[in-house]
Amino acid sequence: MHFQNKLVLITGGSKGIGLAAAIEFAREGASVFILARHKDQLTAAVKSLEECRVSKAQKFSALQADVTNAAEIKKVGDKFIKEYGAPDYLVNCAGVAHPGKFEELDLSIFYWMMDVNYYGTVLVTKAFIPAMIARGSGHIINVSSMGGAVGIYGYSAYSGSKYAVTGFTDVLRSEMKLHGIKVSLVLPPDTKTAQLDYETQYKPAITKWITAAGNLAKPEAVARAILMGIRKNKYIILCNFETGFLYWLIHALGRGTYPVMDFLIRLANKTPKSN
Repeated sequence: MHFQNKLVLITGGSKGIGLAAAIEFAREGASVFILARHKDQLTAAVKSLEECRVSKAQKFSALQADVTNAAEIKKVGDKFIKEYGAPDYLVNCAGVAHPGKFEELDLSIFYWMMDVNYYGTVLVTKAFIPAMIARGSGHIINVSSMGGAVGIYGYSAYSGSKYAVTGFTDVLRSEMKLHGIKVSLVLPPDTKTAQLDYETQYKPAITKWITAAGNLAKPEAVARAILMGIRKNKYIILCNFETGFLYWLIHALGRGTYPVMDFLIRLANKTPKSN
């Protein structure tokens, strides 16, 4: 198996896409460590990993830490590297979202999005990159979003933070290539998770109308797509046909994407549901 005996660390690994990816790695024979804030969720997640064990040599454990706390992440990272070495695969999956119209969103929401989604990715990567460089190998997988490839109405705070992740990952890819370290960028679509349930209650009517047309992906399907993308050494990892087509369309149309989005917003604004 491609991931057998490999060491994997996943942030946001206690639920959603992160947990689904952790389970897939476990099923492939990898040792998986998950990092998140809540002890009870981490404990339950590790039990789920144990149920997927395929080898006695596998290690499963939880790291309780906040990705926005630089000192905490450095401490956890240093301890991890001392005990286990640098991870073969570092998956930055911790993320939050809170939609709403720009003029109605409190500034604290923007800071929160950047702290978790962007700086959380930077801080964790910073903690493990030196050991990866020293070893001359490793693979960093940053989970952005389709909202980090195209601006979606109602997601100014979220898309801003995910565009930052996308830009950061683009630069990281070119720099790490010189050190033998691979980098991938994941662009998942709307996925059926507790996070999405939280978002839905805050979505403006126009956002609900626009996003209703897409089919929700399952975390397990996104996780399988991530592992397949890693196997194929892809930089951009797209998780289903719809996101693949949308990503191609965005790049094919270029600035022509804007009139299409504007048309959809005007159409949504005229429907009874949007009033």
